[in-house]
Amino acid sequence: MPLPPFLSNLLKGSSRARPPIGATPLTRKAFFDLAQECRDYAAELARHEQSRVSLKHCHDFNAWLGRVKCYERLGPALATLTPARPVSRLQVMVLAGVLGLILLMALPGRVERGLGSVFSYGYLFSLLMLYFVPERLYGTTIELLEAKVLRVVDVLDQIHHAEELGFTEAAYFRVKENLETARRELREQIDLAHRRWG
Repeated sequence: MPLPPFLSNLLKGSSRARPPIGATPLTRKAFFDLAQECRDYAAELARHEQSRVSLKHCHDFNAWLGRVKCYERLGPALATLTPARPVSRLQVMVLAGVLGLILLMALPGRVERGLGSVFSYGYLFSLLMLYFVPERLYGTTIELLEAKVLRVVDVLDQIHHAEELGFTEAAYFRVKENLETARRELREQIDLAHRRWG
């Protein structure tokens, strides 16, 4: 019997089959579009709470990263960039709640009453403590997504500065502006998140 998606994500870290790295040539149009996507993505992520896990954004990032890694110039440079872990607090709490209820229902006939009460109170205390565990320990928060997108922006910027794609002057400066805007937005958001929690 297959595991539910949120449980398999929790256990495997959402490591799905990866597309072939470096199979697609990186054209000027694709590079230009990626620079614009990074800028738009940075602006989109900035509108969300930095310390929370957004399942939608995690899944979108994983799909986008798979597509980015397919380009011949980006795949090897981003080979160590891991996919996002789409595991939310609600999923962890539901899983802990279900497992705890099964355990508590199995206890009455197997342990004495005093020990059962200790297990029950311990379970409730553990659930309460689990609620306050930071989401970044089991899932990929918006802040961590921004750091991953920033790494993509840095790799794109290195390729852009090498001037190997032969952009026209207008396109060159448009790509430069997009990458600089994306980098500035991402760094500001990461810096704000660190100031808030650090």
